[in-house]
Amino acid sequence: MSSENQILGVGSRVDHKAFGDGVIIGVDVISYKVCFILHGIKNVGKENPNWDVMDAIETEEEVSFTKAEKSLIRILNTYNALNSKVELGDKWLNGTLILKPNEDNLKPKEMPIDTFFHKIVMVRDRIRVMEQRINSSKLTDEEKVNLQQYITRIYGSLTSFNVLFKYKADHFVGEKSS
Repeated sequence: MSSENQILGVGSRVDHKAFGDGVIIGVDVISYKVCFILHGIKNVGKENPNWDVMDAIETEEEVSFTKAEKSLIRILNTYNALNSKVELGDKWLNGTLILKPNEDNLKPKEMPIDTFFHKIVMVRDRIRVMEQRINSSKLTDEEKVNLQQYITRIYGSLTSFNVLFKYKADHFVGEKSS
């Protein structure tokens, strides 16, 4: 059976000239991920796969660059890898954070508010990543719920910093009181 212009689905069996018998375990935009009996998992280009198709399984849907791009963006957003711009409230622009100790012999600590704000946003982003990793982990549902409750409390502790954010959509949200 020829594989020319044929998009194979997961589960299709092939006989590759160099790697021997294998099964397609993944379909990408430009290649197949194939598990070969003697050579393990290899990526094989769709253009010239150099194999005979032994048993073709139709792909459920054609993979396109647009679909792949949308999937990649969704994944990157899920793990907050596309750093979305979070804006500091206008009243704080070019401001200074001053921490003044109670003891007169100690100097106050000054820091640009935007530097402090950036650190707060990074904490929030890292908590979100941790939350996603918990959700996708192999923990039991009970363990996930327990850890989620801690994360919700962390967000609640950080709500004091919401005054710095320009948009309410960027605010920390903790536990809602009943």
